[in-house]
Amino acid sequence: MATVTLKLFALLGARLPPGSVANATSVAVGEGATVATLIAGFGLPDKDCHLVLVNGAFIPVDSRAATPVAEGDVVSIWPPIGGG
Repeated sequence: MATVTLKLFALLGARLPPGSVANATSVAVGEGATVATLIAGFGLPDKDCHLVLVNGAFIPVDSRAATPVAEGDVVSIWPPIGGG
């Protein structure tokens, strides 16, 4: 079992459990966990996970299922942001 930090920004922050601080929460993940399993575990639709970083490195959509998460990693996720 490993502990990673999940940071959810903008409207995704509402998905964090009560008591989360600074848009972040600690998450225990099992061996072999990936970015995709972490996202799915929080019930986040792929379409809402526009920008995903692990320790500051961008993870493209097609690499999320193959990108492992490990002890101490920080996974940051932003939704699509519109403007005009």
